[in-house]
Amino acid sequence: MYIGVTNELTRRIAEHKAKVNKGFTYKYNCDKLVYYETFDLMTDAIAREKQLKNWKREWKNKLVNDFNPEWKDLSEDVGVTNELIVSMKGYYQGIAEQVRNDGLSKGDCGSSPQ
Repeated sequence: MYIGVTNELTRRIAEHKAKVNKGFTYKYNCDKLVYYETFDLMTDAIAREKQLKNWKREWKNKLVNDFNPEWKDLSEDVGVTNELIVSMKGYYQGIAEQVRNDGLSKGDCGSSPQ
């Protein structure tokens, strides 16, 4: 189970589903939104994230069961569409391509300096 904080839930879920970051969610194929909370202040969200990360798995499961007994993927409910996921993947591929092109235009061919 992945617990994280973001300032834009729809974008972040689309990033996880597009598998653009090669971290925990990529490694363990976590891309199903089963629970979320909203906060007015980022400091409150971060405090809650830290609290939940210290909880036992049993407590986290109960929290999800109470909120979403079927463990249904709630991504569409918060605005994540297939079009957004495809768009997100294309956006990040474009950034990666630009970084590669910028590196090559500066004479960086992947070798280390002598």
